[in-house]
Amino acid sequence: MTGFLIRLLVIAAIGVAIYVGIRRIWRDWTKQFRVEEKVIHERDLKERDQPGVITLERDKDGTFRPPGNDNRPR
Repeated sequence: MTGFLIRLLVIAAIGVAIYVGIRRIWRDWTKQFRVEEKVIHERDLKERDQPGVITLERDKDGTFRPPGNDNRPR
């Protein structure tokens, strides 16, 4: 009976260790992805503020054009 309990405790301990390890890896990866996305977003905002950058708007036909441009095909 004690051998069964020891075996059960060892299996439970291994299971908990695996769970905690996977959880830690998952948190580290998601944190790293959030940091990378923030850096990319900040870079995009800086590029958008540079002179010569045109913001395009989606037209009714789904094509992106500069605002106020009425040269769409008919």
